[in-house]
Amino acid sequence: MPLRQPSPDFPALREEVLHEVGERLLPLLFSSQIDDSAYLHWDKLSRKTPPEGLSSEEWWFLVKMKRANQARPLPLLDKEGTPLTVNLTDEVLQLSEEIARRSGGIVGGGKNDLNRADTDLYLVRSLLDESIRSSQLEGASTSRRVAVEMIDSGRTPRDVSEIMILNNYLAMQEAKEAASGPLSQEFVLGLHETLTTNTLENPDHSGRIQTEDDERISVWAGDVCVHVPPPAAQLPERLETLVQFANGATDSSPYLPPVVRAIITHFMFGYDHYFEDGNGRLARTAFYWSMLHNGYWLAEFATISGILREAPGKYGDAYQHAEDDDGDLTYFVLHQLRVFKRSLDNLDEHIARKQAENAQLKRTLATLAEQFSFRQSQILESFNDGEYSTVTASAVARRFHVTEQTARNDLKHLEELKLLARLPKTRPAIWVAGGELTQRLQAITRR
Repeated sequence: MPLRQPSPDFPALREEVLHEVGERLLPLLFSSQIDDSAYLHWDKLSRKTPPEGLSSEEWWFLVKMKRANQARPLPLLDKEGTPLTVNLTDEVLQLSEEIARRSGGIVGGGKNDLNRADTDLYLVRSLLDESIRSSQLEGASTSRRVAVEMIDSGRTPRDVSEIMILNNYLAMQEAKEAASGPLSQEFVLGLHETLTTNTLENPDHSGRIQTEDDERISVWAGDVCVHVPPPAAQLPERLETLVQFANGATDSSPYLPPVVRAIITHFMFGYDHYFEDGNGRLARTAFYWSMLHNGYWLAEFATISGILREAPGKYGDAYQHAEDDDGDLTYFVLHQLRVFKRSLDNLDEHIARKQAENAQLKRTLATLAEQFSFRQSQILESFNDGEYSTVTASAVARRFHVTEQTARNDLKHLEELKLLARLPKTRPAIWVAGGELTQRLQAITRR
């Protein structure tokens, strides 16, 4: 939504404050009385009670002056050609360090004792989840269950929403495969083409930067325009600058933690709006490329779009606060750091839950050994692990080197016990497990 309180014109405010009460305020610049740890935008700060003896405008002036002394100019420019800035606040540095530790090493800092070799067991669905949520954030209406069934069965998408999700999934895979190399304009165009194939009103705009002949796409909140991107004539040069920034090494000057660099890359794809559509999905895909490029391997499995979808207004506010406050990207950086930390927390909880479920499932299967063959037990464990969301007889046959008829008999037996269900009207037949698999197994033990 549009900002309720855009920030005051700072040059005018500075002149007014310095002229009227400058001698009284300047000593406060170095005072602990001016606490900026929350890094509030004027829209929020103006609705809080200012420190004693200060008006809201005087408080804002002091906050802005303290920030200006610490701001790091970036090689990226706003629409007027002024360098964008970022402040490496205590929270930015603390979250950057925590994310680096947790995303490049053992999940949960060893709490769950899960390392990179264990990812197939617990994390295989995350890439697909991010593809689904990112597409839903941009308007795709397909449910997760239907999207998973489409990907796993390999069927052709039925509508634009399913095409968006499949395209996003393929683009995420491309970003993962290219993470060891540098970003380039050609790769960005290829990613956009993958993301938007068969989804645009103008198919020839897929993988093509907007030109001066195109109607420039702005960002609207209802009837209010909240962002007008730079002119199309600037886009090729701006994209090249962004590509060079994204490829920056850790010893680049000014120094930025790699996760901050990834977040700013994300921001710029949304700010510059290079394409007719798909800029948001491309921005989040570029963020994942940047994280993986810098060795944060767990970023592949930490789903941020689901969190953004829960509160899309905060995502939009982070963009607007940065643009409204003289190109200060700290608002967006803090928002995304907090989101990514939350995604890691969710991942830890998911792993702990899956480990407990798997342990319980194995204990329950052990008590029912006479009712299940080894293959059938493995099929159930694969559903519980997330390795399977759907399965066919041919997939089981290939995995266990048996005939399709034997595999079909295994699946039908599990269906008769109401542990699996066959999807209607599918050819070849597809089975799913649904939720609460361990509880249904335990019910069998009580019969």
